[in-house]
Order: sequence, then C-alpha cells, then structure tokens
Amino acid sequence: MRLIVTAFVGVVFGFLIGLCFPKLSLTKFSLSTSIFTAIDFKYTEYTKLGPSSSTRVSHPVVNNGSSANVTLKKIWVPSNPRGAERLPPGIVRAESDLYLRRLWGKPSEDLTSKPKYLVTFTVGYDQRKNIDAAVKKFSGNFTILLFHYDGRTTEWDEFEWSKKAIHVSVRRQTKWWYAKRFLHPDIVATYDYIFIWDEDLGVEHFNAEEYIKLVRKHGLEISQPGLEPNKGLTWQMTKRRGDHEVHKETEEKPGWCNHPHVPPCAAFVEIMAPVFSRDAWRCVWHMIQNDLVHGWGLDFALRKCVEPAHEKIGVVDSQWIVHQSVPSLGNQGESLDGKAPWKGVRERCKKEWSIFQTRLSRAEKAYLKEINSTSH
Repeated sequence: MRLIVTAFVGVVFGFLIGLCFPKLSLTKFSLSTSIFTAIDFKYTEYTKLGPSSSTRVSHPVVNNGSSANVTLKKIWVPSNPRGAERLPPGIVRAESDLYLRRLWGKPSEDLTSKPKYLVTFTVGYDQRKNIDAAVKKFSGNFTILLFHYDGRTTEWDEFEWSKKAIHVSVRRQTKWWYAKRFLHPDIVATYDYIFIWDEDLGVEHFNAEEYIKLVRKHGLEISQPGLEPNKGLTWQMTKRRGDHEVHKETEEKPGWCNHPHVPPCAAFVEIMAPVFSRDAWRCVWHMIQNDLVHGWGLDFALRKCVEPAHEKIGVVDSQWIVHQSVPSLGNQGESLDGKAPWKGVRERCKKEWSIFQTRLSRAEKAYLKEINSTSH
C-alpha cells in the first residue's frame, strides 16, 4: 500500500508541475549552432514531411540568426553526374584538379598561379639525375607529378623542385597502371596538355614551352617529340627529321602499312613519351584497360580517339629527345623458371599486346553487329 500511495502522489505532483510551466518547443529556441544548426533543423523537418512532399516551412534559425521561409522539395536532377542526382546542381563539382592548397587563410587566395599543363614521370630513385635534368626543361606552367615504382619518395627532397611536386608511391607498377587510377579526365581537366613520360629520356634538345607552341600551331591532339635517329629506334614514324618542325606520316617497310593513313605509317606515336590534349586524353583514359598495365598495343589504337587521326597525331621534330632504353622497370620483375626478371616482364608485355588487340577487335565487331541488327 505504501508503494502504491507513493506512486500515486508522484503522478499527481508531476501533473501539477506540468500545469505550472508553458509548453516548450524546440522551434521557439535559438540554440547554439554548435548544438543544433539550421541545416540540422531543416533536415529534421524534411524527414518528418517525407521525401516526396512539398510544403512551406518556417525556419527561425539560419546561420546568420535571421528567419527565412524555404520551400523544401525532393531533389532529383538526372543531368547531374551519376550518383549526384540528389544534389542541387549549384553545389555539384564534377571536376577537380591537382593544385596544391594551403591549410590556412582564405581558399580564394590559395593559388598565386594555375599551371596549364601536367607532366608525369614514372620513376625509380636510381634515375634521379636524369629526372632532375628533365624536370628543369619544364617551366612553372607545368605541374610535376612523379609516380614512384620503387617506394622511395622522401629522398627526392634533395631537389628543390621536388618539394612542390606531387608524389604518388606504389611499388612495382607501370605508368599506365598509375594513369588509369590517378589521371582520371575529371581530375586533370584543368590542364590543356598532359605529358605521360618514361624516366629514361634525354632532353638536352627539348624545351617544353616551345614544344607546346608547335603542337598548337600544327593542331596536334596526340604527339611526341622526335627521337634521335641513332638511339633505340623501333619505328620510322618517330624518327626525328632534321628539316621539319613536325611530321605526320612516313614510309615503313613493305607490307607494314595497308594504308598510308594508318599506323605505323601515320596516326602513330609511341607510348614512351606521348603528349595528349585534354579532349584526347579523356578518350584514351577510357580505352586503357585496368588489368593490362604495360600499354603495349595502345599506341596503335590511339588514332581512334581523334578525327582525322592522320592530321591530328604527329611527331615534333624540332624539339627532340633521346630514348636511353634503361631497363629499370624490367628489373622490378621476379625470376620465374630460371629466367631473368626482365624476361618475364617482356613476355608479359607481348601477351598484353595480343590480349588488347583481341579485346578491341571483338568489341568493335560486337558493336557493329548490334548496330546492324537494330537498323533492319
């Protein structure tokens, strides 16, 4: 009986207390923004209304402390990038960049300059002197990005320019592996041209700014510097011509070209030192395969990304380089069945070329078959 009486008295007492105070409402409090921000409130009200409802709700709490009326509607914008349909278009930023920013100050004051071009090198520390010489051929208009296949990055700080460069380190990977994962077209969209170069290139006779001028002058969407004729040549197309600024076609061995406008007689550059315009790179990036990392065969397919290819792909003769053919990446392989590491890497390269050609051919045939079937 004593428990029952105590409980009854407590209920009555609580009821009387409730009558003595006005009803409280969160909507009538100006709470600290650190506890309950205007955005939190709007989201709470929105979820109460349901995702498909539309109503006018009075929000007395906003960031500046004033009140405002906001019409809340479900947002669905099909034209937004995939996955961002629920965001208002004004907040969507589909593209990014590689510009370095400060941790302090105003964001609008971060960048004193915006480089217009990007140059990437896939490097090992043993080639640091060669890369140092190469980087110095590129002006402040270029962002420098190093992909480190040997895992050594901090040692590069011996070069002053390295402290402002971007370093990405993943062991035993190729430049096309890096390019597919770190050079998405929406990430490098701020750059007019993207250089994707090897580490073993001699650049004594190369000037990057002059190279860009010639690329623009001759309308090249995909290009490379000419190669020194006496060093590591595979194709006649990439051989430097002393009496030209640029050339776009050549003559190869009999039977190598079934048409004068197709590789390797035209519309062709090698994958050691290619340079892509922004638009051309967007296409090439999509053509790079995730699992085929050496890029063999890619140079014969680049022509599919520009039209007409035999006019927009070419070799810049007056700004030329030397391919030193240093097999440093090959030495990153492993010895299998008693073979030297570089031999296993070379065999993988050849296999990838065959796989890529087969995939491309099948994809084109499947597409054409589908088009023909739907047109009848």
